[in-house]
This record gives sequence, structure tokens and C-alpha cells, in this order.
Amino acid sequence: MNALRRRWLAWRHGGGPWAALFERPPPGEVVSLDLETTGLDTASDRILRIAAVPVRGGRVMLSERFERWVDPGRAFGIDSIRHHRILPGDVAAAEAERDVVEAFLRWLGPRPLLGYCIDFDIALLDRVFHAAAGFALPNRRIDVAELDFRRQWLIQPETARRRDLDAILADAGVPPLQRHDALGDAAATALAWCVLRARAGEA
Repeated sequence: MNALRRRWLAWRHGGGPWAALFERPPPGEVVSLDLETTGLDTASDRILRIAAVPVRGGRVMLSERFERWVDPGRAFGIDSIRHHRILPGDVAAAEAERDVVEAFLRWLGPRPLLGYCIDFDIALLDRVFHAAAGFALPNRRIDVAELDFRRQWLIQPETARRRDLDAILADAGVPPLQRHDALGDAAATALAWCVLRARAGEA
């Protein structure tokens, strides 16, 4: 979402129940997000787990994390289970998707969202949030996949390519904490982002 669209949404909704999303974000702070889902279709698939970790001043603040199971309100198949090892019983007593998404966004506030291919995660959040609020999530987003590609292109443009998260983590020297686990991937992505920023000479 571009800055002009965010300003319009702030003018239109800044006095409503989601006003906190339009406040000035804390300087130097982002939130690394990862979702586990029933599949890869943003229109029909549902969230199973949300994990998010603040990154502040180059430090990954695991103690301040948001982590919640989600009842997807629908069945999910063996391919989904093989990917993230989440069983139907794990989410049987979880809160409804809309309740968890709204709780997450109240916790998030105006902070930018960081992730690997973050547009996928935001599309799933937006599907739920837009139905509740009537507008799309305004938070700035940072994509580690895009940052990694840009860095490669600056160094050697003829070989630059989009890489999967495992390759980015390996290049950054970040161990895969627990792949295909929402908290593990959110924390690892946050660490990779810190490494990319350090290599770019950013504070």
C-alpha cells in the first residue's frame, strides 16, 4: 500500500475503532510475522497459527511475541498436515479466525510488518480484517525475499534471482530454528533481516 493510500485511510478511519493502526510507529521497530495456513489459496484457505516477534534496535524480542492457535472453521487435508505438522486436534479448541486476527492487530498497532513473501500473509489477514473493518490493513510491509533479491542485484545483477527462505537463512548464517513452524520462521526471518541490514550498513 502506497503512502497516499495510507494517508487517505487515516483521514477516513483515523477516528474509528482501528485508529491505533494509523498512529506514528515506534522508530526503529518492526514486527516479523509468519502464518501457518490450510493451504496457499488466499481466497479460500484459512489461518491455523499466527506468530509475530518484534525487532527493536537490531534485537529480536522473543519475550514480547504474539503467538496464537486459530480455528480455521473448516477441514484441512493431508498435504497441509505434512507441510506444517498441525493436526485438526491442535486447533479444535482454538479461537475463531476473526477473533485472533483482531487481537493480533490490536497488539501490532502501527508497526511495520516484516516477513518472507509477506504479501501472502497480509492477503490472508486482509481477507479477515477487511470484512470486519471495511478497509485493508494500512501497515507498511517489508519483504525479506525482495530485500535479498535487491542486494544480489546490486552485487552481481546477471546472477540475481529470488531465493527460498532456506537459501536466504543459509547465506545470512542464520540456523533454521524450526522450519514450517510459525514462531520459528518468524524469528529466523527477523534474524535474517538484521543481517541484511547490517550488510547494507543500516543501523
